[in-house]
Amino acid sequence: MADPKPIVDHLFTADPSAHVFNNKLYVYPSHDRETDIADNDNGDQYDMTDYHVFSMDSVGGPVTDHGIALSASSVPWVGKQMWAPDAAEKNGKFYLYYPARDKEGVFRIGVAVGSKPEGPFEPDPEPIKGSYSIDPATFVDEDGSAYLYFGGIWGGQLQCWRTGEFVKSAYESMEASGDEAALLPRVGKLTEDMRGIDGGVKEVEIRDAEGKLLHASDHDRRFFEAAWVHKYKGKYYFSYSTGDTHFLVYAIGESPMGPFTYAGRILEPVQGWTTHHSIVEFKGKWYLFYHDTSLSGKNHLRSVKMRELVYDAEDKLKLAVPQS
Repeated sequence: MADPKPIVDHLFTADPSAHVFNNKLYVYPSHDRETDIADNDNGDQYDMTDYHVFSMDSVGGPVTDHGIALSASSVPWVGKQMWAPDAAEKNGKFYLYYPARDKEGVFRIGVAVGSKPEGPFEPDPEPIKGSYSIDPATFVDEDGSAYLYFGGIWGGQLQCWRTGEFVKSAYESMEASGDEAALLPRVGKLTEDMRGIDGGVKEVEIRDAEGKLLHASDHDRRFFEAAWVHKYKGKYYFSYSTGDTHFLVYAIGESPMGPFTYAGRILEPVQGWTTHHSIVEFKGKWYLFYHDTSLSGKNHLRSVKMRELVYDAEDKLKLAVPQS
């Protein structure tokens, strides 16, 4: 099967969040950059400092780089590492959600607001109250209700928040272990202005076919990072990365808050350690956006790609077979 080319090659891009706004396809990725920091499980080598927004009028057509939409230097609370972002639209405004370490080294999630999908975005001076960890993903339902999903173990620090407060000493555990359920991603319903969490943060339950929470030892299926939610035929699809086993997988539920039942794999391991994605419908077809290191050969210098997705007769996801 032919490997698709990156959507852009003048910058290194990763963690793509794709959305359709104003009949255009917009992509909000991380912006990888060269660094001499050695690879480690903390993710220190992923030392990003700004975001670019990309758009295209058609799949396979020209991709526009709209330039820097937000930079770390413009956000008072950010210390370093602007990781995987996402974006949403509501009432004619556009919101960029992003994680970064604060001045104390704790990951928080910020929000910035713009009048156009490509930005520029004006950041709120403080992170979203009650937010923590990494990989924010938004989902706006048909009734206008909006949700913010987040979380990532290991370098994403989710293991430090098991009590609801940040416990630095819990970092070295990296994740749940022993005979217990895996750590779960988080979700909060967004306030009407999209800049806060209404009603607190809840765990997103991911269960097996028997209704049991996925076990901590089940590294082929348990949540690691990179949450994403989309809706198809009235059902909610919660997809994510398994991290150290390098799969993109998904679960299906009846509510955007979960619970979700594990349903299968979307993508096998790519070149490079991380795998991170989004799923979007555009002009009647569904697409998977993801990244790999095919251009650089280095874990921290990634490139965004896209593939068509299809649903089978049981509404399960699979990659479309490219036409020769």
